[in-house]
Amino acid sequence: MQLRFFVGCAHFAIGCGLLSNARVFPKPQFVSSNGIRMAVYEEGAGPAVIMVHGFPELAYSWRHQIPALANAGFRAVAPDMRGCGRSDAPEGVDQYRVKKLIGDLLGLLDALNIERATFVGHDWGALILWHMAMRVPDRIDRLIALNIPHYPRPPIDPIQVFRQKFGDDFYIVNFQDSDAADKAFASDPGHFFDMMMRKNQVSRAQFDEFPPQMKVLSLLKLMRRSQSSGEPLLNDEERSYYVNAFSKSGFTGPINWYRNWTHNWQELEGADPIITIPTLFIGAVDDVIIAPEHIEAMKPLLTNLTIEMLEPCGHWTQQERPDDVNRLIIRWLTGFT
Repeated sequence: MQLRFFVGCAHFAIGCGLLSNARVFPKPQFVSSNGIRMAVYEEGAGPAVIMVHGFPELAYSWRHQIPALANAGFRAVAPDMRGCGRSDAPEGVDQYRVKKLIGDLLGLLDALNIERATFVGHDWGALILWHMAMRVPDRIDRLIALNIPHYPRPPIDPIQVFRQKFGDDFYIVNFQDSDAADKAFASDPGHFFDMMMRKNQVSRAQFDEFPPQMKVLSLLKLMRRSQSSGEPLLNDEERSYYVNAFSKSGFTGPINWYRNWTHNWQELEGADPIITIPTLFIGAVDDVIIAPEHIEAMKPLLTNLTIEMLEPCGHWTQQERPDDVNRLIIRWLTGFT
């Protein structure tokens, strides 16, 4: 097990030829997977690397990684997950249980005639992959998780824990109680992404000094602000891509992922939490949702774990520090060949 704090250097990335580039994002192909039509974006040839996005993201969130992995000799594949982008968005909360999301990825492998692949996940994408690694490890060759570590299963419903610790305004709790967030985000997607996707907002050291009430993330309160701290993460073209996509799809599909949190927790009862797949975890020191103790709690659950921490870096790791993420992923993957 390795723990290294990595402060990226652009000139090193240039020397390695791993800088993200301005090539046009691939056009989608569409495959049938697990009962839905899934939009898939890919480039390159070689060992497959499947990239799984989180919320509120898309396959487009991997726009910097796809060309870099293709240039390094990999088949880079990124789907729009169900409910997002140009993939189908079936109705019903139960259509977004983690077993459905895993089934979509297994169907994607089958549609592309891939037996095993490296999987990379960010945010909710990492959560899906932790579940998948426990349920169907035989389809995962290597595992790379960004930001969200593997958690031991808590003895009580995590939504109950969130409610007691953070209150009803906490975004995950709020998602359970009403569709107010779905409607608020859809009413002004541009403002939503202006408020959400930002960088250099607050450091871990600053956050730790906040009073408890300031540590509760309420996305509804965030939507009511006219300005936010930090700097925009997206340029105009990138912002338009997200806004156009979510203006068409809405937000209910991916928010339904959260509405299955209790069900997913129940489904894990009795599952072996130990993961033996070679795993790279890329964390961000200033992702204030994830505390250092969360990462520590992961270590006994993985038998072949490498940890890299980016500093400074917030939650949107592969978009905020794309060149460093590319370098870490490619260096780790090529170390196996």
